Amino acid sequence: MTSRTIDTGTEDFLAEVKDGIAILTMNRPQARNAMSGPMNQALQKTLAEAEHDPEIKVIILTGAGKGFCAGGDVKGMAASNEGGGRQATLDEAIHSQRMNQRATAGKLFEMPKPTIAALPGAAAGAGLGLALACDLRVMADTAILTTAFARVGFSGDYGGTYFLTQLVGAAKAREMYLLSDRISADEALRLGLTNWVTPADQLMDKAMEIATRLANGPTVAYRYMKENLNRAMGGDLEDCLDLEATHHIHTGQTADHKEAAKAFVEKREPVFQGR
Repeated sequence: MTSRTIDTGTEDFLAEVKDGIAILTMNRPQARNAMSGPMNQALQKTLAEAEHDPEIKVIILTGAGKGFCAGGDVKGMAASNEGGGRQATLDEAIHSQRMNQRATAGKLFEMPKPTIAALPGAAAGAGLGLALACDLRVMADTAILTTAFARVGFSGDYGGTYFLTQLVGAAKAREMYLLSDRISADEALRLGLTNWVTPADQLMDKAMEIATRLANGPTVAYRYMKENLNRAMGGDLEDCLDLEATHHIHTGQTADHKEAAKAFVEKREPVFQGR
């Protein structure tokens, strides 16, 4: 077995390559792997490098501990809302959000190599978008999926609106966004949101089993299969990502979002006022 570690520049995101399989781990278990700035930047950089690394045939994205990714760091958002330091302009924030989404969820979807999300626990918000951007998903039987955005006054990001609509249809996607209910692993399997459900202690074994099959497969054919399948989905992912980014930044400036972020820190239900 050949194995090497990739220096990501941060402990928030770990990466290693084993026999042609890149294992990328979001590593903030104390925060359910909520996305920090360093984590997001390391994910972007590592995916860009993995795309062009001939040694890497398959990518597994997972989370440390008992979660996959809780999405954005709501506690960090709450602190930012309290002020202090220069705030990015609206245009700067929208541009940054667009670039982040294209380089993460967009890259996982469009990369000419198979991508697998291994979910040991909850995938929420942006974390759900990252999981759905991958070609295949393996969920622990204790894991859940949720859009979560309605609970924090956001409209949604990281391609979730595109991927959910494609995978489960418009009606179910609208239900999942508007109500933000939790979807169990068994329900996710029934809906086609995951490919396999396993006991939690067998999650990575299953992910590695599938990844090994793919790593030993016809990589050139996979490249063009994936392009064919992406084109067959119809619509334009980049248009969706860009529109999501614009609406996400706008809703992030509403009083409702700021109240929701504050309520999250204070461990209470938010009181929305529609502004």
